Amino acid sequence: MTTFTTTITAMYTLQQPDPNYVVNALWEVTGVDGSNTASIGGNTQFNSADQEGAFIPYASLTEATVIGWIPESQITSAQACVQGQIDSMITPPVSPANTPLPWGA
Repeated sequence: MTTFTTTITAMYTLQQPDPNYVVNALWEVTGVDGSNTASIGGNTQFNSADQEGAFIPYASLTEATVIGWIPESQITSAQACVQGQIDSMITPPVSPANTPLPWGA
């Protein structure tokens, strides 16, 4: 059973339309399954035209608030990629071997 966590690693701001208006958030999804850990990064851009609700001052933002702005489909997709990495650690893919020809040189 993989446990996923999402963290914000960086935010980029502009001073319009409000001071320190977040226009881009870099984030990382990490999955842990026993001793196997994998992660993938992503970034989400924000546009003031898409803003819902009142502006939240930068100093009042929480990580949970910013994670809530990321479309769920982006996080779900990242989790699927991380799960694939972990699955490959648990059951490594089998690679074909270059086997000498049976009729010799």
